[in-house]
Amino acid sequence: MRLKKIFKIASLYSAFRFDNNYFFNMVPRLKHNTKIVATVGPASHSYESLLALAQSGVHIFRLNFSHGTHDGHRSVIESIQKLNREYDFHLGILADLQGPKLRIGKMENEEMNIKPGDVLTFTNEKCVGNLEKIYMSYEQFAEDVEPGEKVLVDDGKIVLEVLETNKKDNVKLKVLFGSVISSNKGVNLPDTKVSLPCLTEKDLADLDFILTQPVNWIALSFVRSADDIIDLRKRVEARHHEAKILAKIEKPEAVRRIKKIIKASNAIMIARGDLAVELPMEKLPGIQKEIINLCMQWARPVIVATQMMESMIHNPSPTRAEITDVANAVLDGADALMLSAETAVGDHPPKVIEAMNKIIIEAEKTFSVKGRRPTPNSKSRTFLSDVICFNAAKTAVDVGAQAILGLTISGYTAFKISSYRPDCKIYIFSERSLMLGTMNLLWGVQCFEYKKYTTTDETFEDITNILKTQNLLKHGDLIVQTASMPIDRRLRTNMLKVCHVD
Repeated sequence: MRLKKIFKIASLYSAFRFDNNYFFNMVPRLKHNTKIVATVGPASHSYESLLALAQSGVHIFRLNFSHGTHDGHRSVIESIQKLNREYDFHLGILADLQGPKLRIGKMENEEMNIKPGDVLTFTNEKCVGNLEKIYMSYEQFAEDVEPGEKVLVDDGKIVLEVLETNKKDNVKLKVLFGSVISSNKGVNLPDTKVSLPCLTEKDLADLDFILTQPVNWIALSFVRSADDIIDLRKRVEARHHEAKILAKIEKPEAVRRIKKIIKASNAIMIARGDLAVELPMEKLPGIQKEIINLCMQWARPVIVATQMMESMIHNPSPTRAEITDVANAVLDGADALMLSAETAVGDHPPKVIEAMNKIIIEAEKTFSVKGRRPTPNSKSRTFLSDVICFNAAKTAVDVGAQAILGLTISGYTAFKISSYRPDCKIYIFSERSLMLGTMNLLWGVQCFEYKKYTTTDETFEDITNILKTQNLLKHGDLIVQTASMPIDRRLRTNMLKVCHVD
């Protein structure tokens, strides 16, 4: 009876803990260093669903502007803000622009049988598709393609070859592979230099809405060059918004120009869906590793996305291949892993997060970054601060410190220290609440809001006591501290200190 009573009390306490802000008014402990990004959709857009996902371990919520309405996205943003206020989660928001997604139009009877050797005509004149003509949403299609180029439909399930184009409105294509062509399927042009702008009219309308909202990240789809990022950045800065820009890598052109794109961006997403269709599939694993390594060198957080746990849209557990895929992304050093349909329309989103947590925790036991850590670039305008941040992380590793403590306004310190992938906790404090959600994407970074800046010594004593109160540090722990001095001037990081917790 006594044992049953103990369990009952424990159960009541657990329920009260999650329903009462008194017991939960602290940043949740970070279960692992690799973060989780979850896409919001019909299965997860309610306040209760978002709370369940946050408690399961989601760090960033992705709003996919290929779907939904502005009012719907606004409601989700308001729910996330409410969660951050009530539970001190610091959940980040990623607004993902659709970009120039190419599609065929509606087909007669929704689908049409085809066979290799058939000749189809794609036109930019709207019509119901049949063996005579099929509508293609890309108006410049006839102008941009050349004979001999491949055209892929429905993620490569149908392979076509351009026979001829009138350079105005009609293109004749021969079926090389495929049996059924269905309505509204996506089109990929791996051989074609697409003249469409990266930001479509829809994107500009969505961006206008996004820049009225407290989003942390804006993802740009189908990036082809650094100029695409620069254009978006100008638009964001013109509205005086603090959102950082994430480049989605899903085109061969982007892979060829990856270094310039990484330097121009604040973060990278390896969007493996379209990328794997437009590139030889066997190249994808190597490209993933190369991009992650480059992002670590330039302190850009990197997300691995697409089909991470796709079987769990309906199934209660992932496939063995998915388990290995998630683990390999962790071992590659990704900052975050992203779930799409699994949490947007899946049967049990929290179960997917729980499964991913287990895989990440186990994979991180054997994670090693030796030989891949970044070094400061003497030609960088932030060289001196880079030296401080990288050496703070190196020193923490060398002396076996329990944690690195940092203060930041711009997030710079967190980005640099995280990119080093130190073997200890990273606790970053900022007075800017929006920056806390932004930094929640970074590998290993745990964020705290802090507005009481006095002297450097008093400030670090105060934030150390905060961490002690939350049992994140204890007496005798060895820590590395970084800050800017004098602290009230909010300069770039210029100070490094090693000490024991009193």
